[in-house]
Amino acid sequence: MHLWIAIGLFFLMLGGIGVFLPLLPTTPFVLLAAACFARSSPRMHSWVLHSKLFGPLVQDWEKNKCVSRKVKVLALFMMAAIGGMSILLYVPAGWPSLAGAGLVVLGCLTVLKLRTCPFQKT
Repeated sequence: MHLWIAIGLFFLMLGGIGVFLPLLPTTPFVLLAAACFARSSPRMHSWVLHSKLFGPLVQDWEKNKCVSRKVKVLALFMMAAIGGMSILLYVPAGWPSLAGAGLVVLGCLTVLKLRTCPFQKT
């Protein structure tokens, strides 16, 4: 039980870092954290579900196993734009740039593989 909480906190930390560091995709890490909390801590799971930042994402995933188009577009844009600029401006040429580009591509592919929620009128 404590192991699942620790793993969930680790994934949530990675997701939080991913909000600011575009080489880390936020969405998959937050979903993994929510899954860990669902197995171990109803209190932590409820906190993630009702979080203003992560709640809608986790609720869509748990109810419909999908991610909204808005979340996907924002994630892809942030990874491509900021990740690309970071690589161009701050990462040394050669293999470090290729590794950074590979991480951006991997993050984008991960987000693209998630099912997109059907359009819903509100």
